[in-house]
Amino acid sequence: AARRGSGSGSGGAVAPKAKAATYDYDLVIIGCGVGGHGAALHAVEQGLKVAIVEGHDIGGTCVNRGCVPSKALLAASGRVREMQDAMHLQAMGIQVGAVSFDRQGVADHAADLASKIQGNLKNSLVALGCDILTGVGKFVDSHTVSYGLPGRVDVGGQVTARDVIIATGSVPFVPPGIPIDGKTVFTSDHALKLEWLPDWVAIIGSGYIGLEFSDVYTALGSEVTFIEAMDKIMPGFDGEIAKLAQRVLINPRPIDFRTGVLATKVVPGIPGVKPVQIHLTDFETKEEVDVLEVDACLVATGRVPYTQGLGLPALGVETDRRGFVPVDEKMRVLDKDGKVVEHVYCIGDANGKYMLAHAASAQGISAVENICSRPHVLNHLSIPAACFTHPEVSFVGLTEEQAREKGESEGFEVDVVKTSFKANSKALAELEGEGMAKAVFRKDTGEILGVWIFGLHAADLIHEASNAIATGQTIQDLKFNVHAHPTLSEVLDELFKAAHVEAPSKVPVTA
Repeated sequence: AARRGSGSGSGGAVAPKAKAATYDYDLVIIGCGVGGHGAALHAVEQGLKVAIVEGHDIGGTCVNRGCVPSKALLAASGRVREMQDAMHLQAMGIQVGAVSFDRQGVADHAADLASKIQGNLKNSLVALGCDILTGVGKFVDSHTVSYGLPGRVDVGGQVTARDVIIATGSVPFVPPGIPIDGKTVFTSDHALKLEWLPDWVAIIGSGYIGLEFSDVYTALGSEVTFIEAMDKIMPGFDGEIAKLAQRVLINPRPIDFRTGVLATKVVPGIPGVKPVQIHLTDFETKEEVDVLEVDACLVATGRVPYTQGLGLPALGVETDRRGFVPVDEKMRVLDKDGKVVEHVYCIGDANGKYMLAHAASAQGISAVENICSRPHVLNHLSIPAACFTHPEVSFVGLTEEQAREKGESEGFEVDVVKTSFKANSKALAELEGEGMAKAVFRKDTGEILGVWIFGLHAADLIHEASNAIATGQTIQDLKFNVHAHPTLSEVLDELFKAAHVEAPSKVPVTA
């Protein structure tokens, strides 16, 4: 029988909604990526009896085929790039000889890290008493989930739960006309294995995934060509940040790019024998304009939700045309008429609100709060994002372009402040003064609309801004924050102090 106890979390005792003995579990989570794992930990902390249904790998895409192993590749290749930069090292009085690397050793580092983190996640669930049910989950009704694996009679079954969370994640999106052979034409799933290093790699898409892999490949000796459908590279970035990133991350490196074109046909090759052919079509005219011949092609065109086979019709639920499960602001699943399906939630990439691992975890915690009768709505504009190139790009909230459009439509003035890493003592000590930070805010109230950082350890610096947005602080509130000297955090200190707002500042509390 399921149990509900009093949790040790911020909300205190969990309010029971029904006789607990009616169900096998209080909560069943379908999928154990970062989102499902985060939801499970929070639910157990609240005293809920939890089971996770997972048909593949604990940790999902992020841990096994995404953020975690890619950071290992970036760490290793980044060291190679740093040690090969003789001029940079000589400026600090350091001399090094020839730098070499072992491709398999770099690949093993990524695989070992993924395996270690996966084990840590599984152990944490087991230690907390969370049951892990092996199989692919499917709804029988809103309180019943069946699970199993194709061709396996030794695993599977059916369980009931008061509430169910869908956390099935996503898979790489491959456009029509691009056959994946896993060797010469591949997605990030294959690229992370680093089975070989092509001399020339075409990367379709110049978003986070494409940029990070361009950083890895060029550091390890490959040449890269970006193929981007939009009229500029890095189209999702703030325009000013994208221009600076292009000057630092693209132009000095063996990287070129083709914008405003689609890869409408790709013919796989044979490593070292036959090149990959990529037929390029003009985005506007739809006419073929060129055929590229490269050694390999990485398809980095985003991701699509993994929601097929969930049995959603049993709940009266239909996904949208891209496969996302519709939800409301409390992560509750909506049926085809837009009505809430009671006791069923969906988090992470499967709902399409914000396709990042930490966003999925935050949504999972929010869903559990709502399950426990503590209404909670996650502010997605407070969720930070980062691209782990060398140097890094990070942001939270809107681009300057988006903010100005919002200000024009809603009738308020937008202001922007900027600061440079060139004025930061710690960055200069590292000889890493290339970079900038910018904040976009409402001139009348000081509301922070967006913050962008490009520079050394930008991914670590963004959280002061994201947490300020999450807690409703204004840019003038942040002027009173104290930052250790000399640290990179002073980049943000100078940024916030440079802002001028019409609204009066709050008087700081004195001890």
